[in-house]
Formats: sequence, C-alpha cells, structure tokens
Amino acid sequence: MPSHAESSLEAGLVSLKQGNYQTAIAQLEPLASSQGNGTASLQARVGLVMAYARIGEIRKAIALCQTLTQSKNPQVKEWAERALTHLTKSKKTQKKESKNSATGFVAFDNSASDHPQASAASRPKPQNSEVETTSRSNSQALPSNGFQNKFIETTVTPKGGLFGSVGYTQTKEFGVYWRQAKRAKVWQPLRKPSLIPLRLLAVGTFVALFWVMREILKGAMGAINYTLIKLPYLEPLQFLYRNPTPFLLIVLFTAIALSPWLLDWLLANFYGQRPLSKDVLNNYSRETGRVLHRYCQQRHWQIPKLLILPIAAPLALTYGNLPRNARIVVSQGLLEQLADDEIATIYAAQLGHIAHWDFVVMSLVLLVTLPTYRLYQQLSEWGNKLSKGIWYWPVTIAASICYGFWCLLTGTTLWLSRLRLYYSDRLAAEITGNPNALTRALLKIAIGIASDIQKAEHTSWQLESLNLLTPVGYQQSLALGSVAGHLTFESLLMWDNLNPYRRWLAINNSHPLIGDRIQRLCQIAHHWHIDPELHLTSQQSLSQQSLKVTRQSFLLQIAPFLGIPLGFVFAGLIWLSWQTAFTFKFLNLKWIYEDWSFVTGCLLIGFSIGTVIRMNSFFPDIKTANVQTDHLLPNLLANPSAIPIDSIKVHLVGKLLGRQGIGNCVAQDLILQSSTGLVKLHHISWLGQSVNPQDLIGRQVTVIGWFRRGATPWIDIQTLQTQSGKTIHSPHPIWSTVLAVAAQAWGAYIFLTG
Repeated sequence: MPSHAESSLEAGLVSLKQGNYQTAIAQLEPLASSQGNGTASLQARVGLVMAYARIGEIRKAIALCQTLTQSKNPQVKEWAERALTHLTKSKKTQKKESKNSATGFVAFDNSASDHPQASAASRPKPQNSEVETTSRSNSQALPSNGFQNKFIETTVTPKGGLFGSVGYTQTKEFGVYWRQAKRAKVWQPLRKPSLIPLRLLAVGTFVALFWVMREILKGAMGAINYTLIKLPYLEPLQFLYRNPTPFLLIVLFTAIALSPWLLDWLLANFYGQRPLSKDVLNNYSRETGRVLHRYCQQRHWQIPKLLILPIAAPLALTYGNLPRNARIVVSQGLLEQLADDEIATIYAAQLGHIAHWDFVVMSLVLLVTLPTYRLYQQLSEWGNKLSKGIWYWPVTIAASICYGFWCLLTGTTLWLSRLRLYYSDRLAAEITGNPNALTRALLKIAIGIASDIQKAEHTSWQLESLNLLTPVGYQQSLALGSVAGHLTFESLLMWDNLNPYRRWLAINNSHPLIGDRIQRLCQIAHHWHIDPELHLTSQQSLSQQSLKVTRQSFLLQIAPFLGIPLGFVFAGLIWLSWQTAFTFKFLNLKWIYEDWSFVTGCLLIGFSIGTVIRMNSFFPDIKTANVQTDHLLPNLLANPSAIPIDSIKVHLVGKLLGRQGIGNCVAQDLILQSSTGLVKLHHISWLGQSVNPQDLIGRQVTVIGWFRRGATPWIDIQTLQTQSGKTIHSPHPIWSTVLAVAAQAWGAYIFLTG
C-alpha cells in the first residue's frame, strides 16, 4: 500500500473512532474510490458505511453497502448483508418520521418546488435537525457482531491489512447529493468590507490595459512605417510617428461612455442576446424579482435591464457604466439548471458588481477583448474552409497573433476578476440571507459547464470569450464539475482550502479558488448560526502535518522565476565590483558597464539557470511500473498536499476533446474525457511533426504524461496514442532545454556586447 494511502486510511479510522465523522468521510472517500489499493479501498468503504450511518446519510450508506455484499471476503460479505438489512429498515423509518415532522423541510415561499425546471437532486431534503434526531437510531443500524469495533480499533499495515488478501469489488459511483441547508430567517448585516483595495485594483487594471494597448499600437505603427520605408516608391506616414497616448485615452473614455450600447450590439449580433421579461424570469425564480426590486429600491436605482443568452452552459455577467445603464445577462442554461433561491443569489452577486463599481472597468475590458476574439474566431472559420494551400498558413499565423493579443489583453484584468468575486459573494449572501444557496449555485454552475463541454466535445467560443465576467471559470470547472459524482465536494475542495501555496499557484487564474469562496460563505453561515451546505470547516481539523508539501518543493517549482530577481542581484554585484575596480584603478572597464542593458542579460541568465535546476524534477522518467491509472484520478485531485512539481506519472485512457482546425492551432483546447472526469492537456508540437493532435479529436486515445495539481489540474503530455497505434510525442523536456539554452545564449550576448 502506498504511504499516502496508508496514512489516509489510518487518519480516517482514527477520526471515525473519535466520532469526527465528516473528517473521516473526507479522508476515506478518495481511498474508497481507488482501484489501485484493493485492501485499503475495501477497508475505507467499510469505514464510510459506518460514518454515513452516523450522520444520517442512509442513501449513501446503502449504496456503498450493496457493493460490499459482493466482496469475496466472507467476513466482510456477512457483515455487509446484515448492515444492509438494518440500514434499509432505518431508511423506511426515517421516511415515515419525515412525513410527520413539521420542521423537516425548508419552508419559505421561494422554495425549489416553485421552480418548474428544478431537478430532483435540488429539491429540499430533511434538514440537519431531523438528521440529528435520527442519527442515534442509525448508530444502532449496523450489526453488532464484533466486526465493527474490531475494524475501528485495528491498525492498518502496508501488507495484508485487516482482511488479509481480498478480491477487489468495484465501487459504484457516488451521486451528487445536496444537503439543502437552510437559509437565515433573521440575520444581522455583515461588517462592511474596505473597498479601497478593489478600487485601487480597478484603477490599476485600467492603467495596465491602457499601457498594453499603447504598446501594441506603437508596435503596429512602427511596423507599418518600417514596411513603407523598405518598399520602393513609398514614404512613411508622418502621423504614425506621433505619440498615440492622447488619442488612445480619448478612445478608451469614449468606449466607457458607450459601452452599454456597444456591448448590446455585439452580444445581440454575435451571441444571440435578447431581452428577458420579468414574467419569464418569475417562472424560473420568483425570489429574484423580489431581490431586484428590494435592493434597487433601497439604493434608489432603476432595476437593471435583464437580458438572456441562448446558451446551454450556465453563465451570468453584468456590464454598463452607471447603475441606471447596467445590464444583467444570464444564459438559458443557468435558469434551467439552478433552483429558485440559487438563481436569486446569482442575480444578487451581479448587483454586487454594480454596487462596487467594478463592472465599469470589466465592461471596458469586455468591449476591447470581444472584437479581438471575434476576429480570431472569424479568421479560424475562414481558414478551416481553405485547403492547405498558399493562404492557409498566413491565415493560421494571423489567427494565432489575434489569439495572443486577446490573451495579453485579458491578462491585464486577472487580479481584478478574482478579487471582485469575493466582494460580490459577500454582498449576495447579505442581500438574500442565503449563503448556502450561493454555495450550491457555484457548484452547479461548475457541473453545468463541465457537462456542456462534454456534450459539445470542445470548449465553445462563448465560454472562452465571456469567461472573465462569469461567476465560475470554465477551466476550473473541468475537473471539479466532472468528478463531482465520484467524491464529495468536501474532498474535492480540500486542495483549495488546505494547500499552503494554493494562492500562489492561482496567480494566473481568472477566477479565485471555488473552495476558498465557499469557505468564506460557510463562515458567513456560521456567523448567522445556520448549518452550512458543506462542512469545510471540519477539514481544518486535518493535521497540517499530513500535508507533505515543503517549502523546498515550492521554491523548486518557481525556480525559473526566482532566477530573475537573483539575476538582478548578480547584476548589482557585478556593477559594484567594476565600480570598485575603477575607483582603485585596478581595471579601466567602467565604460563597458555604463550601458545598463547588461542587467537584462543577467536576468535572462538567471531565468535560464532556474529552468535547468527545475527540469529534472519537472520531467522525471516515466516507467510503466510507476504510473497512476484512470481510476486514481479523483484521489489525485483530492490530495491537498500536491503541487505541480510533484510530477505524478499517469497513464490515462479516454476520449480526446477539443476544437477542430485553426481555432486550436496552438493546442489551447485539448481535454481528455476519461471514465472518471475531464482533465486539461498541455501539448507542444515538434517542428515538422506529421501527425497533429487535432487529427485525433473525437477518438479514443491513451495519454502518458505528468499530472500536475494546481489551481487548474492538467497533464503535460509525453505521448498520445490511438488504438490503431498512431502516436504523437510532446517534447516538453526538449523545448524546456531549448528555452533554457536560448535564454542563456541571449543573456550572454547582451552581457558581453551591451
């Protein structure tokens, strides 16, 4: 048994014995779904049956107990059969009690029963007040033949284990269960947060966007004049030599003033946006209308214009420049997949963006990036209609450049797009008094986005282009939304809550960690003395000693970036040495280093050295004997101590998803759909490679590579192979070496010739 599985099993059994059932569930579920450790998995499932019974989750206990009745171990099989009989009787008793209980269900006007499209999973269940009264009887629902106590008190050893050598019995997939935790009936307003960081970041985002656009404009102007100079009989255009700053500022402020109507036109013509009437909205969520009316009346606002996008994925966004010009847009998928109170919390979160004024800068960013993305999309569609002739590669290069500009422009607002969601979540909980509904809404949006990608078999243009303004990012939804049926959310979100370097690893993400957001919502629920939808606070009882990530590992992870400041220090030492030598007349080489360009050379050399130091750990050799297979994917996602440098070697089989043609020319949309969930793939093409990964999209493939657990889990591909034997190699180590050598050579050239 691997050491990680052993420690997880031991910790889970200890928590079970101490009565910390939620903690035990979080520790045992990843191991219970594992197929690589038959004995440990069987032991974990027995423990889970006990823990589920203790907290009143009879349905889960019965589903898991049914799989144990198929065990080849006679002791386990006998115990499971007896336990199943008692659990079934307990379930029938619980149903009768729930019918006679006056307080067993969430009772308020805007319940999920008002929602005509509400799914069965989102309908109210008996609340924890009832669970507490029935859990005592459930504790006696398991057979007392000595096996239960023996299981809890027995320690686990790497060999043999409790049951000795047992056959593996495949566990049925866990369904997505919703606790349907209640809302606050009376609540005190939360302490007002300081908006200064958000306002400063909004101003900084505008400055960063302006600077990037100015540099792009200056580069384009310089390239045009350079081309005109080189061409015969043509003269450069003198106005292109002028400073574009005043002109660009005028354009940006004009864009802010016209952003509501310009975005109306863009979204209506290219995304099918149309008005959403209040009557239609009331059919899905009666509470939303009351929330909008009440809050806007308090702030003396007009109710924002309500719009809808005909998109199956659940999306929501807000744009405008003033509260009276604000628009709140939702997708058809959001209305159909969320319950009444959950839709209301999403609309309340959009009101938060208006109240905090961050929607002004985000509207400008959307207005700038949408045309750029639309040009990239149009070029891709044109290029796909061309045969690989003389115009194919110019169109491909142009589309790639447009996509690069779009990434650069969206990158200016990553910090603001993350921070603003914390503020809007807080205000949404305060407006509705229902942080639990917002928790369910965020998780259902992630599930809906993952489902949409699975059905479409690629990331849609709408998801990617509107991603910055949506409540949940599409990339963070891939793993979380698709694996949700295999593990509890508490287990899947452990990394978001416990990993000490999680915020550093999310620095390039457009959205904050969902686990971090839900943790704050759970704190609000505790503050108002209501039971939270997820018991994430119980995860904090996990010993920090179980997190095996060390500072040395993290420093190795960021070694290339650490090389940059170290290169700057090295440049300072060199400058100081030559100044000292010149002062004491040892050497007269000061003239060489009066040109500060040598500092750039030192920075490149430092980056190169850091890349080389990290390379061996980042790309270890892969052998068939030490790879993780598909069924262990949920376990890998639930490991709170993993970071990308761990380079877990994996061998996964599944369907390759992604966009076809030029729209995926840099392999930015490659996803593996395995039997346990979706995983993003990173591929780097080799020059002159005859087979392109896009040729394999839609086919069954085998992926061998390095799994990396970050804010967005991904796999760096080593090989991609079809069932017919066609193989694609992704030379990540070779390109890393090329990058390090190129940076070293360039830095040395600047250092010696500057």
